[in-house]
Amino acid sequence: MEKMVYGFTRDTGRIKTVSCLRNIMSPNPEITTYIKSLYPHRSPVLLHCPEFMGNEKKYLAECIDTKYVSYVGRFVADMENKIKAITGAKHAVALVNGTAALHMLLLAAGITNGDEVITQTLSFAATAAAIMHAGATPVFVDVERETLGMSPDSLRSFLAEHATLKSGACVNRVSGKPIKAVIPMHTFGHPVRIDAIQKICDDYSLLLIEDAAESLGSRYRGTHTGTFGKAAILSFNGNKLVTTGGGGMVITDDEAIANRVRYISTTAKRPHRWEFYHDEVGYNLRMPSVNAAIGLAQLEYLNTILSNKRKTSWLYNQFFHTLGIKYITEPENAKSNYWLNAIIFNNRKERDEFLEYSNANGVQTRPAWNLLHTLPPYQYCQCTPTPNAEYFADCLVNIPSSVRT
Repeated sequence: MEKMVYGFTRDTGRIKTVSCLRNIMSPNPEITTYIKSLYPHRSPVLLHCPEFMGNEKKYLAECIDTKYVSYVGRFVADMENKIKAITGAKHAVALVNGTAALHMLLLAAGITNGDEVITQTLSFAATAAAIMHAGATPVFVDVERETLGMSPDSLRSFLAEHATLKSGACVNRVSGKPIKAVIPMHTFGHPVRIDAIQKICDDYSLLLIEDAAESLGSRYRGTHTGTFGKAAILSFNGNKLVTTGGGGMVITDDEAIANRVRYISTTAKRPHRWEFYHDEVGYNLRMPSVNAAIGLAQLEYLNTILSNKRKTSWLYNQFFHTLGIKYITEPENAKSNYWLNAIIFNNRKERDEFLEYSNANGVQTRPAWNLLHTLPPYQYCQCTPTPNAEYFADCLVNIPSSVRT
């Protein structure tokens, strides 16, 4: 039976609807066989594992030899400077992980108890958790099928129905609470339509904070993700494009926010040569130097990583086109880092059959996250209709995406 699927166009690399006469087999042993051929030296083939191809051991040895293994020493500052050069942000503050980075950023941006923050329901749990850590309440909107990220239409629809401007502040007419910020997430490294979201935030006097945890190296209209709004965060978890083992970063052009994040994440200690004076309750969340040493080494060959992953995405796209299976490619006006590759099945039954088969046969695959508004901590939160997010929750599977060596 003929079915319409998303295929690949050599000239642009964009999604295009084409005809394919092949039925989808579920489970499909051809897929696991092909993935193993891309990673012949891996058994099992993991979803995304780090590769260390540069100065990681050298820098770690230097870190140990100098005795500067906490956030003191050159590596944390050098990594922050490298991130500024890559992203174009004026300031960068290295922290222990992406969740802590988003938590500190929200506090520095003035988010506090009783506030509301709008985010997308298709996201890793850390996005909503950081909002809660700051004392605020998340509100969930849908995503787009084209980008997998926050839908500007869903965001505007929610605000038009539920929000009002009072003395220049956005207030939720249902809860009576102030809505302070919007946090879109660049899902699997694919940039959202951030310009459209920025326009909506401007219309409703909302802070735009980007969760760019997965999108290091991704660009929208030529500009690096994470540099469109007030500030953003990056993640360097063990499964990310560039890893420090565990680590995160706040990036911003706002000096006051950067200084505030740096201060409260360093135990709120006033600088002094010997005295320990803390004038508020702070946090101990700075990135250690040993982690930054690894990350700095990896950032030195970031372009090689990005090129490698784009080649893998091209190979996947060609392969899945022959099978008549939808493969997610970068959205229009975007250049994705292709952190995690993803395919789409027709329904949850096909998805689950493939997940069961692939994971039992040496290929690690994963579904999309459970939608945040369905999880116990967030079931009381407001949420728009989410047909697109539900579609991805039912049908999307992430497939191995490591750098191929």
